[in-house]
Amino acid sequence: MAPTNRLSPWRTAPAPLLLLAIASCFLSESAATTPFPKDLQPISVVHSEQSYQFPGFQGLLQDNDTLRLGLDFQRLLRVNHMLYIAARDHVFAVNLTTASAHFVPQLKLTWHSKDVSKCTVRGKNSDECYNYVKVLVPRNDETLFACGTNAFNPTCRNYKMTSLEQVGEEVVGQARCPFESGQSNVGLFAGGDFYSATMTDFLASDSVIYRSLGDGRPVLRTVKYDSKWLREPHFLHAIDYGNYVYFFLSEIAVEYTALGKVVFSRVARVCKNDNGGSPRVLERYWTSFLKARLNCSVPGDSFFYFDILQSLTNVLQINQRPAVVGVFTTQANSIPGSAVCAFYMDDIEKVFNGKFKEQRTSDSSWTPVLDEQVPRPRPGTCAGDGAAADYKSSVQFPDETLTFIKSFPLMDEAVPSVNDRPCFTRTASRSKLTQIVVDVSAGPYKDRTVMFLGSDDGRVLKVLASTHPNDSFGSKLLEDIDVYNPSKCNVQGQEDRRVLGLELDKDHHALFVAFSSCVIRVPLSRCTQHAACKRACLASRDPYCIWLWTGSCANMAPGFKAGFEQDIEGDHSLHPDSCRADVMATTRKQEAAGAAADYGRKLFL
Repeated sequence: MAPTNRLSPWRTAPAPLLLLAIASCFLSESAATTPFPKDLQPISVVHSEQSYQFPGFQGLLQDNDTLRLGLDFQRLLRVNHMLYIAARDHVFAVNLTTASAHFVPQLKLTWHSKDVSKCTVRGKNSDECYNYVKVLVPRNDETLFACGTNAFNPTCRNYKMTSLEQVGEEVVGQARCPFESGQSNVGLFAGGDFYSATMTDFLASDSVIYRSLGDGRPVLRTVKYDSKWLREPHFLHAIDYGNYVYFFLSEIAVEYTALGKVVFSRVARVCKNDNGGSPRVLERYWTSFLKARLNCSVPGDSFFYFDILQSLTNVLQINQRPAVVGVFTTQANSIPGSAVCAFYMDDIEKVFNGKFKEQRTSDSSWTPVLDEQVPRPRPGTCAGDGAAADYKSSVQFPDETLTFIKSFPLMDEAVPSVNDRPCFTRTASRSKLTQIVVDVSAGPYKDRTVMFLGSDDGRVLKVLASTHPNDSFGSKLLEDIDVYNPSKCNVQGQEDRRVLGLELDKDHHALFVAFSSCVIRVPLSRCTQHAACKRACLASRDPYCIWLWTGSCANMAPGFKAGFEQDIEGDHSLHPDSCRADVMATTRKQEAAGAAADYGRKLFL
């Protein structure tokens, strides 16, 4: 019998789930009885005939390895006006101010491995023994920190942002960078320390959340080979926020092992001032590590869950509250589907301040830990703060507190999504969403939210999101863009259409879409295709498009203040002759103006 717990991993698949669905973003809680969100068709479809004109980058085509294996894209990073593309053996820097005309890197870093022979001796194929640059993060305003797999011998270096010249000596990359390209990892600098999450060994048996490279704090890690802390995790994102560093991941749910390998998405948290435990308990380990489930589901008589996190934004402002927005998919053996859910940061904090979860015996279910069994100061609290204000350092915490956090890092409650529902769902297509980037200040008044969603079939969906709880307008699928270009992205006749990265460049009206073997530059809008048809321009409902009073549809330039019209929420029903009528009206106006000018000239003469 299926468990009655609201967060049961069992799935009931009603017929409406076979529809492509788009829900209103962040609907009011009074809409809890709303049926499963129904399919909406895109207002506009951008076919390959148009998207093939978008400029792209394929790497060094004069390089034999690139011709044979492709770019092997790993990571995108935008810093000010530069876009950095990390790939196999190379990092490329593109000046965004010139990329619209010529997508050509201004700087190139080549970093080949010198350990190929050792790699092949270990039994790896020579095509695996390259240097895949898996870490590329700003260390400060002038320096990039980069780590590569280095033929299964992870290594890190520092480089100048402006020239990509190496600074200082190499450092060991173990626990900072994975051993091979297929392994997941995240990393960032916070307060001078490098926080990383990856695999630490050649066999990928030891997963870790790790802190290192700081001047004043000890090296710390998660407890080794403890499934209560991490169990076969796939790391997606890390965020520096407040007193904590947050890690977002998916992993095998230890609380549901009786039901097989069920994957849940998690948010984990550590204190930035954590100094580890005492010599008796948790020395050189985190004393503040906590984790909780992220609940992205469609409510109803039977909840439908999107459990597996694929991509996440940094902290954004949603309804004037800090939040993150992520793409989730269903379990591998479930009905295919994807959803976008947002989570308020204060809701995440509320769960971390709630009840812990425990399993009393190996064969019993997991239940909340009773409040009277939680020691003081509260496990997971940062030293010097709140309930732990009397403790200057975590090494001073009582053994009881440290022993508790070692055994019970999992929170009982799941983090609810904004208004307890996805803001976008997609279940008709067998393709799944893989990447997300969000513009929360789109349009001339910077009051619109637009989501760009990449998929595993080479498409990008452009969604106008309704972000206010009382907004009855609802979300709109503005464009379905077929971005993948076989002529630029295929390698040896093989194609990999999965979108691996998205980067937004609003200043230059561009979205960069990364595939394994290419990066494509996509304009944020295609307003000029509406030409002199005002109704079509307004009916596009695109915040990036404006109708100029001079009689044409144009891309909204930054800082544009006057002389235009835009009506995102109006009724702009298009009839077959709408555009012809607009064009004829414009022509008549132009002819009348021309006739008046001619008459004026005759009078003058």
